[in-house]
Amino acid sequence: MRDYIFKLLTTEIKKANEIINDEAKIFIDDYEGPFSEEIKNNILIAESKELPLCQDTGIIEFFVFLPKFFNISFDIEKLLNDVVLYVYKNNFYRYSTVKDPLFERVNLENNSPSIVHYMFHDKKFIEIRFLVKGGGSENLSALFMLKPTSSKEDIKKIICDYIKNNGMRGCPPLNIGIGIGGSSDKAVVLSKLALTYDFNNRNDNIFYSDFEKELIEDLNDLKIGFQGLGSGRSVYSVHINYFPTHIAVLPLAISIDCYLVRKGCVRVEV
Repeated sequence: MRDYIFKLLTTEIKKANEIINDEAKIFIDDYEGPFSEEIKNNILIAESKELPLCQDTGIIEFFVFLPKFFNISFDIEKLLNDVVLYVYKNNFYRYSTVKDPLFERVNLENNSPSIVHYMFHDKKFIEIRFLVKGGGSENLSALFMLKPTSSKEDIKKIICDYIKNNGMRGCPPLNIGIGIGGSSDKAVVLSKLALTYDFNNRNDNIFYSDFEKELIEDLNDLKIGFQGLGSGRSVYSVHINYFPTHIAVLPLAISIDCYLVRKGCVRVEV
């Protein structure tokens, strides 16, 4: 099983770095504004020559869904880091991780360790989702600890104001993940996980589903446009994850992915 997962993940991570996401491609193909030809040519060159779509080949963030009562016979985290090392070394992608965040910012030259989040479910399969997170979009991550009396309109205003003031720095159109509830760290993970969802998938809860649709409309009304140039879409999609929280808090996290939407998923039955 380990070798099989290794093979699947190496293929998918390479694909995510070199071939434009199908969901994003639809919007990019329709775009006719400033630098549209350059954007489209970049995509064609990357795929035909097996080159990365962006020089910032990011850091890999994994979301590992494991069956609750299944014993894994290998070290998953070592597997994931081995996958990253193999893909980045063999494809000559830029290494982006440094040894220490503050005192020794020396490049590790292997793009590991990756970021790994473990989750458990009652299904009979292992599912591994991943994001290729560049520095630009990652730097726009945000956490707000709101008053528990905050309304939907309060939250909408915070999100819209934040994207209006900062969104152009994330290489729009943006894919946006929102985490509401839990604790501060839980909200951030929820917002990151939301970035792995398909554009057209909506929340199962009708209230949050409607809220997602409202945010997509309101954020596109900001007219940030492709690459912040005011033409075309500002966001591809918005997804919200929520979780029970303490009566005295209301965490709100925002995570952003750039117009390349470098993500993927593999699933293995057990």
